[in-house]
Formats: sequence, C-alpha cells, structure tokens
Amino acid sequence: MATATSQSSAPSEPAPDAAEWIRRAGTVPPTDTYPGVDELLASFRALAALHPRRITERRIGTSRLGEPLPCFTVLPDGPDSSGVPDAPDAAASDGSVPQFVVVGGVHPNEPVGAVTALHLATTLCEDDALRAHFGGAWHIVPCVDPDGARLNEGWFADPTDKRLYGRHFYRPAGDEQVEWTFPFAYRDAYFDRVLPETLALMRLLDATEPRFLTTLHNCESGGAYYYVSRPAPELYGLLEAVPPAVGIPLATGEPEAAHSPRYAPSVYGVIDMRDAYDYLDGLGADAAAALAGASSAAYTEPYGTFYFAAEVPHWAHPEADDDTPVAERHAEVVRERADGLRTTGELLNRLLEAAAPELTIPTPFLRAVKDFVPSLTNFAELESARADGLEERYATAAERYACRTSVHSFRVRFGGMLLRALAAEVTAGTATPTVRRCHRELERAYRGWEDEAAPAIGDPIPIATLAGVQYATLLAAADHAARTGPAPDERPR
Repeated sequence: MATATSQSSAPSEPAPDAAEWIRRAGTVPPTDTYPGVDELLASFRALAALHPRRITERRIGTSRLGEPLPCFTVLPDGPDSSGVPDAPDAAASDGSVPQFVVVGGVHPNEPVGAVTALHLATTLCEDDALRAHFGGAWHIVPCVDPDGARLNEGWFADPTDKRLYGRHFYRPAGDEQVEWTFPFAYRDAYFDRVLPETLALMRLLDATEPRFLTTLHNCESGGAYYYVSRPAPELYGLLEAVPPAVGIPLATGEPEAAHSPRYAPSVYGVIDMRDAYDYLDGLGADAAAALAGASSAAYTEPYGTFYFAAEVPHWAHPEADDDTPVAERHAEVVRERADGLRTTGELLNRLLEAAAPELTIPTPFLRAVKDFVPSLTNFAELESARADGLEERYATAAERYACRTSVHSFRVRFGGMLLRALAAEVTAGTATPTVRRCHRELERAYRGWEDEAAPAIGDPIPIATLAGVQYATLLAAADHAARTGPAPDERPR
C-alpha cells in the first residue's frame, strides 16, 4: 500500500477543528437496542421519503439467500448530481465530485455500524453546512450481509446481556465473510471465490472510485482502536482524543493482528493479507491454506482511496489502556493465551469430531465452527512461536488484559456457535445419542466459560456512545481524505 499522499484542492468550506469533531461524538440519539435488518432498512427508506431530492436508493446486488442489497446515496449540493452513478456498473466519476463510501454489516456480529450509518445519513440530509463542507456524494450500504445479521438478531434487543450475546452469536466462516473475500493473489496463495455480496461491493467501488472508504466494524471488549490504509499523522491526535472524551478507553495492549504496523498507540495500518502471508510463513505455517481473500481496502488501492475503520468495543475495561508494567513477562502472558486457546480448541475439536458424522443439518453455525474450531489450536501454536521471539520485558496491564480476554472471547463465540449447531439437531428431533451427549457436555463447559467471562470482559457501553465515536472519527477521516486526495502512486491509469 502507498505511504504517501498528495495535496489537492481543499473544499471551499473551512475545516472544522478537532473540538467540532469531538462534539459530534455526542450527537447520536440514545437507544437501548440494535435494529434488525428489516427495521434498519425501513428507517433508511423513511429518511429517503422525507428527503426525496436529497437521498436516493438503488439496488447494488443480491445476498446469497436472495435478499436485495440496497445502497442509499446522499447527493451533493448543486444544480445536478454529476459524478453520482445511477447504477453500480455505471462509468466511474471523473474526480470532480468526491465520492465517499460507507458500508455496514461486513461482519454481521458487529451491529454498531447500523446505528452509525443511519445517523450519518440523517445528519447529511439535515445539516446543510456539513454536506456542503464535504461537497461530494455519500454512498451508504446499511447492511451488506443481511443473511448473517439475521442470525445475530437474537441478542440485538438486549446487547448488554453477555450470556444472550454468546448464545445468539454468529460470525461466518472465513471464506463466507464479505470483508475477506475480495480477489487475492500473492506468492502461492490465490482466491477468487467472490461472494455475491462482495461482488456487489466491487461493482459499487469500481463505479465510484471513492476518495474515502470505511467499513463499519466493532470489537467485543476492551478499548477503541483504528485502521488506516496509509499513514496520516495529522489524524492520530484526534483519533486518540475522541474515545476518552466520551468515556471509552483506547486499546493499547496486544494488537488484533501482530503483523499490522502500529502508527500510534491505537492506530494501525490495515490488515493486509500479503503481510499476513509473510508473517505466517515466517512462523512456519501453511500461509496459503490459512488465508481466504483480500479486503475492501486492498481492492481500492488502485483508486488511491483512503480507507479507515474505527473499532469500538461493546464492553469497556479500565485495563484496556493501562500501560503500567505488571509482574508477568510479555512472553508469559502470550504463552498463557496460547495455553488457553489450545485447551479450548482441544475440547471443541473433540466434541465437533465426535458429533460431525451424525449431524444432518448443514447450518451456517456448523460451517463456521468447522472453519474456526481447528484454527484455535493452530493459533495457539503460532502464539507460542511468537512468544519465543519476544524481547525480555514485563508486560503492561493492557497487554495482559488483551491476552486474557481474547481467550474468553473465543470460548464464548466458537463454543456458542457449536452449541447452536448441536441444538439445531436437538430441536429438529434428529439428534442421535452421540449428538445429545456432546450437546450436554458442551453446555456444562459453556456455563463455566460464561461465569468466568462475565466479570473479566468489562462493563457495557451505551450504543449511542459507540456509534458516536464511529460517526465523529469517520467524518474526521473523510475530511482528511478529501483534503489530501488520492495517493499519487495509486491513481488509476
């Protein structure tokens, strides 16, 4: 990815200062629930009905189960909407009108973006000054994986309930995730099994050649952190100021991906599958077998797009940004994580292998655990190998917290999905004695994992606060993209 930016003509409106972006983090209306797919799309359509000359809807594709995938475009001010494609396969804009693309639901277990996307669309329709400041078209996809989102709706109504979250959790297998199924070819890795939802995004991105792209993510616990497609030092101070301003810590412990460059304590370069390949290969793993496709950030490299993602946690913990040294060495806490992942993986693998020959219902949960569960022991081995190469120093409280809470997260997520796969057979009346035995054993273990995770993960954060951080920081990042322009060595020829 490019590491340089160019200076292009700035928008006619003056840039809001940092205080204004921070203020906007507190403007999201309060809510206690996440919207389901139908409710979310109904809200967008109601907004379009209120502002028929300001916002348009078009279909950009179809989900695997046959649901239309709509995109809502907030039009720029002016006598016409030049530069705004009428269809996803229309000719790309000539760059005179900057294009901003916002995509929600790329991971269906991450619903904060639904609230963020609706608030962004509403504000752009209602706030003339904000719309004029950017001077471009905003293409907002509320939920690009409605099939997966519906499988999480069981916890959307009460997202503070950690037990409900785990027992109604769903995350697709790696090669069924929209964000990680863009075409990829590197060394001996090759991926072209593009999902229909991913293809819809590819067409939208090709049509708009966006100046700015954000896919709306959230993490599970700890603190907030960010990804950017190229260094942007002028942004880092603001990005680090927004979460604490509304009571959310930054995540300064172990990174999500050890191979991603760290530009600032909570700001990373995007997860790049080329870097991931080299990292895994360096640890002796079969990198080509472990990886699926590339990301939307990688796909838009030829357009010089500035990609940004804000990861905000459902639950916050005071140790997430505590850089005080603790008694354990850094290598010790990484090995502790490896041991926890290995133990969890061994139990789940054993139950899955015992039940799998007698499972008759090919649920999405079963496909997911067949992908994720074996990866736990593989990840444990990689972490053990990484620990051997770490420098001799004491861990910080944030690093220890990140290592320990990740074990809780994997137990709750993958154990919960295996429970759902086994329960589907029990509910349908197709469970054999072996399947029922595995279900009972996992249920006992899972209750213990729930009890251990509940106090360790942290305290719930109001939904409006989470969406507010996403909203404020994506606006700041979009403003940065509008002012710096596309990376010069990534402009299409």
